Amino acid sequence: MFEAQVAVVGGGAAGLSLAHRLAGPVPGLRTPSVVLVDAPPGPLRPPPRTWCFWEAGPGRFDAALTAGWRHLRVRPPAGDPIEGDLGPLRYKMIRSDDFEDLVRRDLARSPNVRQVEATVETVEDVEGGARVRLRDADGGVRVLGARWVFDSRPLGSLPAARTTLLQHFHGWFVRTARPVFDPGTVELMDFRTPQPAAGLSFGYVLPTGPHEALVEYTEFSPRLLTEEGYETAVRNYAHEILRLGDLSVLATETGVIPMTDAPMPRQVGASVFRIGAAGGATRPATGYTFAGLQRQTRAVAAALRRGRRPVPPPAHSVRSRAMDAVLLRALAGGRIDGPDLFCDLFRRVPAPRLLRFLDGRTRLREDLAVGLRTPVGPMLRSALELPSLPRRPFDYPPPLETV
Repeated sequence: MFEAQVAVVGGGAAGLSLAHRLAGPVPGLRTPSVVLVDAPPGPLRPPPRTWCFWEAGPGRFDAALTAGWRHLRVRPPAGDPIEGDLGPLRYKMIRSDDFEDLVRRDLARSPNVRQVEATVETVEDVEGGARVRLRDADGGVRVLGARWVFDSRPLGSLPAARTTLLQHFHGWFVRTARPVFDPGTVELMDFRTPQPAAGLSFGYVLPTGPHEALVEYTEFSPRLLTEEGYETAVRNYAHEILRLGDLSVLATETGVIPMTDAPMPRQVGASVFRIGAAGGATRPATGYTFAGLQRQTRAVAAALRRGRRPVPPPAHSVRSRAMDAVLLRALAGGRIDGPDLFCDLFRRVPAPRLLRFLDGRTRLREDLAVGLRTPVGPMLRSALELPSLPRRPFDYPPPLETV
């Protein structure tokens, strides 16, 4: 006898989103019993972070939004900035603490969702379902049985890939003495930052008011920086490039997102599945994850409520993943200049169409039109090279000793 029909492991964006979509009855559909298992406060919980995504119209989690923008700007290494109106789309920012507060309030009112705080030691298939071994904060061990288990915990290691880059970043939430930010515009990519020997770097500014913003330094590259290196990079961007003047740093955030063409298995047992970044929700060429995991958890919840086998679908199409593999190879091999590529795309493709392309929501003819606005020769050479490349395991490299 199972304790629940559904066990959701991990209380990050993917786990909370799936539990939220299963909370409460829906007329004419099933209401499965759900147990959400989250790690106790400590190192197994992810630090606070910021997620960004774009969508048209109101969204499911708008009550937790920090800000939203209808205009974006991309700055080349030199010359005039590229401006873009998003049309029906809105670029949205949500902080993980606000998202969690909103979702957990709703879950607390749901009669079919139970929240458990424990460390998950093992997840294994059993006849007709799966078993999750838990260790409570006081050291006690218990077993949770469920018909289906959805595991959203980060992977311990990445599957073998032909190409893996790291998107790594460090940001300051700042308040400035002068009103220096345009609250209506997100600075999506500012390539005036010093470029690394391999990959690319850019600044990123999410203003929440004339005096407040998240100011971030980001790299797509194969190696991490030291803590001092990240601080130096964001300080240089804030003071030497943006010239923000006197400011207070209210909080910081740091993260690493693998950008890889490795296949991410979504089913790891007869009744055990992975969701979120662990289940391939991250778009390899951009690092955006929140929109992909929403598509994935929406489909899983719909299957469960209809009594179907709830295999998580791919968050991104085969065509999108193939194009990403080519782009990653071209960037990693130094065949293309990253700042030139992205600036040309934003200069030559309307911003709403380009964002839909980056989210995998364009048709084949639109994908071809965007592809023709990239360096065709280097991209073709990278595409032809891919089939002969072996897939190799990836170990996170040590950080650089200097910037």
